Amino acid sequence: MGKQRGLSLTGLTITLAVLGFLALMAAKLLPSYVEYFSVKKMFAAMEQNGDTKGTPVEIRRSYDTRNAIEDVKSVQGSDLEITKEGGDTVVSANWSVKVPLVSNISACIDFSATTAK
Repeated sequence: MGKQRGLSLTGLTITLAVLGFLALMAAKLLPSYVEYFSVKKMFAAMEQNGDTKGTPVEIRRSYDTRNAIEDVKSVQGSDLEITKEGGDTVVSANWSVKVPLVSNISACIDFSATTAK
């Protein structure tokens, strides 16, 4: 008689529980990362179109106009930090997101996006 091989019911249950937990965490954290990449995309579009060359009020207005389409809740035009470095205008945003995971456990994620190279 040969040795049996395969996955037991217990092993399958544990594997599915771990995969389910990881999928749940990914589903809860994904919207925060989508917003982060949207902010980076808006900064890149602003820089490409030359919208970072104006006054701080114009830069914030340009961001808010793009944000009306992207619908980023975490960063508004008033949250932007606008500085001059070496004659170039640098637009940056720093924010934190607290995502409730399970019961009283939360993930706190810090994001930072900038137009500086």
